[in-house]
Amino acid sequence: MARVEYKDLLDAGVHFGHLTRKWDPRMSGFIFMEKNGIHLIDLKKTMECLDSACIAMKGIVRSGRKVLFVATKKQAKSIVGSEAQRLNMPYVTERWLGGMLTNFATIRKSLKKMSSIDKLTKDEAYQNLAKREKLMISREKGKLEKVLGGISDLTRLPAALFVVDVKREHIAVKEAIKLNIPVIAMVDTNSDPTTIDYPIPANDDAFKSIDLIVKVVCRAVEEGLEERRKDKDDAKLKEQEEVKRKADETGQEEPVKEKEASN
Repeated sequence: MARVEYKDLLDAGVHFGHLTRKWDPRMSGFIFMEKNGIHLIDLKKTMECLDSACIAMKGIVRSGRKVLFVATKKQAKSIVGSEAQRLNMPYVTERWLGGMLTNFATIRKSLKKMSSIDKLTKDEAYQNLAKREKLMISREKGKLEKVLGGISDLTRLPAALFVVDVKREHIAVKEAIKLNIPVIAMVDTNSDPTTIDYPIPANDDAFKSIDLIVKVVCRAVEEGLEERRKDKDDAKLKEQEEVKRKADETGQEEPVKEKEASN
């Protein structure tokens, strides 16, 4: 089932790669042609890869696991942040802290600290603190929220990463590879797609291109969440039917027992 039309990709400029001198030869299988010194991406390959990526994302989310969205470049921050928030998925749009995955235990300590500061600011005792102390606490809270706010609800490692620009987010990608966490990513003509589990050949610099790919991927996440809710409802209904069936069977047995007792 097509999730996006060829024309939509074309209109968004998804096919525009980098200058030919900046290319990564490992992207050759995804390049359609060279025009005016620029590599053009094969949009048919983009559609195929995007479909595979969406199926993977949908399956992960349907199983109840989380996908961590990573995009710290200016063109991608706003769209990735807003879509991840809408879907209640963790995200990093400011700065990737080294060890965010490989040293997750330390990151969890920072998250707990952020949570405790948040509780403190809502406490009555906070109002009685000196102005200078309040300012210091407020600054620390702001600093932590800026870097870790998007993963505040992440209690365990994510099941997958969705990355915009693998060259820029190379540390995040390396950490995910080290922990065998699948990576789904937009890969431009200057990047290496061989280390990515689900590469999506696409222009990762233009806002329109990023916006389109991210929204298509997020629709798949939405479908996964909806199917998970349906699975839960079906399981609950089945459980209720089973309880009712057992109750009916018990109700049928009681008169027989009473008759035996009277004899």
